[in-house]
Amino acid sequence: MRSTNFYYHLLAIVIVIFWGTTFVSTKMLILAGLTPAVIFTIRFIIAYLLILTISHKQLWSKSFKDELAMIGLGVTGGSLYFLTENMALEYTTATNTSLIVCSCPLFASILCAWFAHEHQGKKQWFGTILAFMGMAVVVLNGRFVLNLNPVGDMLAFVACICWAVYSLIIKKVGHKYSSLFITRKVFAYGVLTILFYFIFHSEEIPSSIDIFFDPVVWGNLAFLSIVASFACYLLWTVCIHRLGTIEATNYVYLNPMATIVAASIVLGEVITIWFILGSALILLGLWVSNKRGKNEG
Repeated sequence: MRSTNFYYHLLAIVIVIFWGTTFVSTKMLILAGLTPAVIFTIRFIIAYLLILTISHKQLWSKSFKDELAMIGLGVTGGSLYFLTENMALEYTTATNTSLIVCSCPLFASILCAWFAHEHQGKKQWFGTILAFMGMAVVVLNGRFVLNLNPVGDMLAFVACICWAVYSLIIKKVGHKYSSLFITRKVFAYGVLTILFYFIFHSEEIPSSIDIFFDPVVWGNLAFLSIVASFACYLLWTVCIHRLGTIEATNYVYLNPMATIVAASIVLGEVITIWFILGSALILLGLWVSNKRGKNEG
């Protein structure tokens, strides 16, 4: 890990930790009566309004092609990603979903090698695979039996590919536009494209605003909107631009660790020996992956 990028590595770790805790916040909101699509829409609307206060001078991209790329970011990092991830949970197990979605660094590495010429060396590939194995141990938690469901697993795989493509597109447009502009576009197109979902699922829209006066509801929505969306999406764009798609995305392997720790604190879930073993493999894999010199791309 190069000293000049140390703080960006640390920032990426903090972001992924926050994203890992969002599963707990989302679960609490679902228990309170909100659907995942409504939660996503509210958090992105609030995040968009926040970023609009500091980024409003440039409304459109420099070209139609770049604007299409921004739409792609809103879909792959917003609406389609969240919809497929949450829909997958309706068909397959949480274990399958987590395992497939959190394997996106592997697919990001492949996509970057094909389309962005951002290649990994042998050490980086070994570290990535080692971290993937650790993530699998954490997610499986000693239960080495997967209940395969073609529909649910395919939806989870789509979510996985969405995030990999999202990271790749950010790398492509990051040198043309500021992180503020890109992140604002992600929120805007994420909201606009999710509206098509509500055309067919209008029954999910809350019929009363009373639910939002519950401290648990507005507190978790504030966290998801301000921290997990506004701050984390903005800073993640910075991390990808500075570290490269592969190096930054590898930290996604820490996501299940953060989720389990948060769940143990908030929901009282038990941390097992498998979590400790898997976490050690993840950290070792990330250390090996980042030990080499400057990342290509």
